[in-house]
Amino acid sequence: MARTATIQARIDPEIKTRAQRILTTLNISMSEAISLYLTQVALHKGIPFDVKIPNELTAATLRTSEQGKDLNEVGSADELFQELES
Repeated sequence: MARTATIQARIDPEIKTRAQRILTTLNISMSEAISLYLTQVALHKGIPFDVKIPNELTAATLRTSEQGKDLNEVGSADELFQELES
């Protein structure tokens, strides 16, 4: 399929930079990522993920983990499952 349509969007520069770092690690260009997203929108006939506001407990937990606080680290998947089973 020919790629001839152009999309222009205004994006927060910090969000763009953070996303670009991740996409570079994945070896995916910004154009490919946008194309992938729009393809999924077309296939799902809507946004391909839930869009919702987290409740206060979830929001607080996300903020805490983003700050690197109260994290539980394990050395392997086996260790993780052992902790979960105990």
